[in-house]
Amino acid sequence: MKLKISSTIVLIDDDLDLLDLLASFFKQRGYKVHAFNNAEEALIEIESSRIECDVVISDLKLPAMSGMEFIKRIRKTKFALPIILMTSEGSVETAVEAIESGSYDFVLKPLHIPQLLISVQRALFLNEVQQENSNLKSLFQEDVMGLKGVIGKSLGFRKALELAKRVSASQANVLISGESGSGKEVIAKAVHELGDKKDGPFIAINCSAIPENLLESELFGHAKGSFTGASDKKVGLFEEANKGTLFLDEIGDLSLPLQSKLLRVLQERKVKRIGENQYRDITARIICATHKDLRKEVAEGRFREDLFFRLNVIPIYMPPLRERKEDVLPLSEYFLKKFSVMNNVKVKGFTKESIQKLEGNEWKGNVRELENAIERAVVLTASEFIQPEDLPTDEYYLDETSQESEAVQGMSFESEKTVTLDELCKKYIHYIFEKNDGAKEQTAKDLGIDRKTLYRKLKEMNLN
Repeated sequence: MKLKISSTIVLIDDDLDLLDLLASFFKQRGYKVHAFNNAEEALIEIESSRIECDVVISDLKLPAMSGMEFIKRIRKTKFALPIILMTSEGSVETAVEAIESGSYDFVLKPLHIPQLLISVQRALFLNEVQQENSNLKSLFQEDVMGLKGVIGKSLGFRKALELAKRVSASQANVLISGESGSGKEVIAKAVHELGDKKDGPFIAINCSAIPENLLESELFGHAKGSFTGASDKKVGLFEEANKGTLFLDEIGDLSLPLQSKLLRVLQERKVKRIGENQYRDITARIICATHKDLRKEVAEGRFREDLFFRLNVIPIYMPPLRERKEDVLPLSEYFLKKFSVMNNVKVKGFTKESIQKLEGNEWKGNVRELENAIERAVVLTASEFIQPEDLPTDEYYLDETSQESEAVQGMSFESEKTVTLDELCKKYIHYIFEKNDGAKEQTAKDLGIDRKTLYRKLKEMNLN
């Protein structure tokens, strides 16, 4: 366990020799130490905040005020301060009383000092975890329209949030549109949190991220043995979200057969698991979102018109971040606090030039891109304040794009005859394999497949 150097320990014992020994031991290991031979003086110093301490080590039997009494008194003002009691009485009753009174640990005299050190380290680790939890909770204390953790003050964002608030009490279908990464799920959660189903689950699924044959099983569930690999029954998300909300993101990517089944669910409020004949009632509220223009999709035959009208009862538009410049700085400050806590670094804020750079960026990837940029800056900065050079530049994104373009151009398909999809896959695998000098681990990672699949493909291609 890593020592928290410069942590402060308060020692309380009327045995001056032991007090001196412990003070010397901890000072040699980088700790700050305040030593007291009576509990009253220590209590006054701590309660008045004249000294700050991270852990207290106190004897149980002390003149005037005992260790037990000290704990009861200090708990009134310093509830989370860990206190380790030392005693020569090793009875179970004494240990139980010590723990019940609020002591963190209980060690016996004569002391085994390395064991005491471990107890101190654990107490300090507990302090750090509690502080991190407290800091993370504080991030969600923003209150926008009665919602915690919702950040945004632009007119477009507030309009979307206000509409979500107005429809939350109804059971009308809601369709949220907006670019990828703009925060459509935030609006969906707002509808859920402000409505009568807030005590139920909020379950989100991205319809474009799951293959069609698996998506149907995820949504509707299946019976045991209904298809190869169905070794047990599965409850679908429509059922799991009962008494709550099911958020179907990227609904525009659903296949036409699944669109037909979704329409039936919306009309009848019933689902049937794959391989079963039994219909089951659902009580979940269904909210959908898409980055596509569904009217155009309907016109071009890729989306059912009847489903569109069924979904589009309450349309809510989430503007892209480039149209919500007032939200960039509040979001950036939130992400800064979040990633500072997560990475245990002390980053205080942004320089004036960094703020100008943040607010001047187009953020084509919207909030998701901003979040990634701030995380990168927090991790890489060498300063207490984020500098302009810590933030990604346009050249950074251009470099990423150009590298991808070079990779595609490197295969040089233009000069070749038409190939089958299978041949195309093999050519691409061969290209990435050679690019990585035969490193299978990296090749599998670049291709987004597991090693077993790669090994099988390479064997088929006679590549070692």
